[in-house]
Amino acid sequence: MEAPHDEFMREAIRLSIEKMQAGYGGPFGAVVVKDGRIIARGFNQVTHTNDPTCHAEVDAIRKACQELGTFQLDDCDLYTSCEPCPMCLGAIYWARPRRVFYGNTKQDAADIGFDDQFIYDELDKPLSARQIPMEQLLRDEARAGFEAWQNKQGKTQY
Repeated sequence: MEAPHDEFMREAIRLSIEKMQAGYGGPFGAVVVKDGRIIARGFNQVTHTNDPTCHAEVDAIRKACQELGTFQLDDCDLYTSCEPCPMCLGAIYWARPRRVFYGNTKQDAADIGFDDQFIYDELDKPLSARQIPMEQLLRDEARAGFEAWQNKQGKTQY
């Protein structure tokens, strides 16, 4: 008998191909599974929506959180057709699923023009050496929001 993992990964792969061919964006699909059933499907929609953050994993995470009414994916598994990029990896860690399964590697993605290595390289550089200049402004004023959060009663920690 075929493992359920294979079934879920095949659905992520199917989405990656079907939605790419339909013109939504690159060949990336993802599903979120809880208690043995798919609760959300996501696919790359970057070019369709003109949204550089609309990657398959982010799309699936957003939909799963809406479905579950929570901002964390406790006891959920994420199946994605490709090893997550740095942005999606960050979203995954914030969402805190139990496990992630992936199909293609980041090198496979780079081989077809989706090379994220420059982002990994940028993260290792000091702010002053990054390709996109970053400059701090009004830190003392900005801290007011953090102080208000620190003193807020009844807040939900995350």
